[in-house]
Formats: sequence, structure tokens, C-alpha cells
Amino acid sequence: MTTATSKKHSSAVEETLYVAFELSAKKWRLASTIGLGQKPREKTIEAGNRQELQRELSRARKRFGLGEQARMVSCYEAGRDGFWVHRFLQREGLDNAVVDSSSIEVPRRARRAKADGPDARQLCRMLVRYHNGEQKVWSAVRVPSLGEEDARQIHRELISLKRSRTRRQNVIRSLLAAQGFGCQGGVDSSLGASLESLRNWEGKGLEKHLKARLYRELEHLALLERQVELLEGERERALQEPVTDPLQRVGQLMGLKGIGINSAWIFEHELFSWREIRNGKQLGALAGLTPSPYQSGDSHREQGISKSGNRFVRSVAIEIAWMWVRCQPGSPLTRWYEQRFAEAGKRGRKVGIVAVARKLLIQLWRYRQWGVLPEGALLQGESPPQPA
Repeated sequence: MTTATSKKHSSAVEETLYVAFELSAKKWRLASTIGLGQKPREKTIEAGNRQELQRELSRARKRFGLGEQARMVSCYEAGRDGFWVHRFLQREGLDNAVVDSSSIEVPRRARRAKADGPDARQLCRMLVRYHNGEQKVWSAVRVPSLGEEDARQIHRELISLKRSRTRRQNVIRSLLAAQGFGCQGGVDSSLGASLESLRNWEGKGLEKHLKARLYRELEHLALLERQVELLEGERERALQEPVTDPLQRVGQLMGLKGIGINSAWIFEHELFSWREIRNGKQLGALAGLTPSPYQSGDSHREQGISKSGNRFVRSVAIEIAWMWVRCQPGSPLTRWYEQRFAEAGKRGRKVGIVAVARKLLIQLWRYRQWGVLPEGALLQGESPPQPA
């Protein structure tokens, strides 16, 4: 009876194929095994070759003596390939996990080996542990749906375009300053109309090649300005007729004083609309705003925030924290910041605003989720109460 039970358990373990992928731009490395006691089988295929991947999975099953109906589980690190590989593996019948790279265990040596082979083998061993019940071995990424992923394109493109616009403006401003030309006011595409009239410190105009380059830079800047205007118009039109819950939630967040369309849109589409948030601690970790203490024996120091979460949410949360302190003077959160960090100096105030950002993000999540208005918060159009 005992022997039969043992064989049955062993057979169940052998009927699972564990496959770990190390993805790169040109090659994919596969490591497969049936358990911790089995040396992984390693193969390399061309990146993105789905037919070859299907053949390698079939060969791995035969190599380990598994049937066509054997369970297959897999994993790969989140990276440049995004989530299409995850969706393909799921369609092929694999139970796949997309792993947060920053959560993977690594040796603490000053210099450690980093190569596709060791990485794939390590992932394979961790995959076996993960599916045998050791859930803390890594953090799996929540995979968005195609619609949720597509909804992030507008604001991410806007951020990229605005950064490119700022770079072009800085280039134009630097080219003029390097030759002693003054540039009054801001730099935009309308500057082209006044290039001929610009004079340097000697009263001379622009040289031929410099002028030609500036015209090209202004043409590029004009294109960026048109693209930014088109995207902002598309976003505004979407908010005028909010037919989906995320768009309605964007309007809800915009109702708070100090929060505009940019921050509300990013909070909703990057975080609130598709993340499964259970508590404030998890929310802070998702934004990368949690502290990272270092304590060993008598040594105690703070290493700063983790910065391992969503960079879009983190940067906007800190910007909104500054706006909150300015636009919500009656909020207990603002008063806490002023009492705690008013005399802390420039660096101390910057440290304190990160704490405000984390606390405010939790309050905004509760307001969005359950309608709990942040204490002392003002809505758009409201004025702070006058002191008696």
C-alpha cells in the first residue's frame, strides 16, 4: 500500500514538464526538466521562431518520456518581448508565468556570472520550486489584457513626444547661445519667422549652415508639436464621452483640486484599472515608493526608495505630491508635511515629499475604489475655508 502510494506520487511529478526561457534579441535559450533531481535539457533556437519552439517542446517531452497530454509549465523574465510570448505559450497549453526580474534570487558576490546558460538553468530550478509550493521564490507580473495594454499607448507616446520636444528646444536654444544670439521667450516652431532678424553681439546675422540647421530643427519641432496636439485632442475627446469605466474613473480623479488630466490618466491606465491591489503596502511597492532599509548587526541605514515599480506612476505621484501641498493647504497630509519638513532644508523636503506621494497614492486609491474622499481635500472650484 505504501509502495503504491509512493509510485503514484512520483508518476504525478514526472508528468509535469518545466520549461524556462532566457529571451534575447537574436536567440532564445530553453532549459527544461521534470524535477529538481533531473539535469535540465538546454537548447537554443532563433528568437521568435514559433515553429521551432513547438518542435523543441515536443522533443523535450520525448526526452523525458512524457506523453502528449503531460502538463507543461514555463516562465520567462519580463523584458523587451513584452507579453506576446506569454499569450502564445498559453495558447499552446503551457501554464506560463512572467517573472519580475528584480525579484529573482542572485548570488551576493561582488562579481557574479551572467550568461544565458546559467540564467536559464537557474530560472528552471526556481520554476520547479515555485510550482511545488514555494510561492515567495519570485514575484510574478500581472499580465494585462490586449485592451488594457493598448490603453497605455496614448499617454506613453505623449510622454515620449514631450521629451523629444524638450530636447529639440534645448538644441535650438544651445545653438543660438553658442554664437551669442539672444532668444527672448520660449522656443517653438514660430521662431522660424524671426531667424532672419536675429543679431549676435557683433550685430551680425546667422551664418548659412547654422541657419539651415536651425530651420531643420524647427521643422522637426513643428512636427512634434502637431503630434502632441493631435494626441491631446484625442484624449480630450475620449473624456467627453466616457463609455468605459477607466475613463469615468479618470474624470473622478480629475475632480480633486491639484489633479489634472495627465496625472489622472496615468494613475488609471498604468495602475488602478487593471492591477489587483489588496492593500496600501502593495500599492507603494507597485509604484516603487517603499523604503529600503539596511540593517546588519549594529549597522542601520536607509538606502532610499526601491524604485523597482512603475516609473510612470512614481514620477507622476511625486509631481502630484508637490501640487497637493500647494493646492490642498487644509489637508492633514499637507499639514503633516509642513510640520515635519518645513525646517528640514532642501534635501529634507525632497525626502519628505516622497512620503507624501506614497500616502497620497493610497488615499487616491481608496477614493477611486470606494469613494472615500481624502480627509480635508478640496474639489475643483472649491476655495479653502477662511480663518476666523
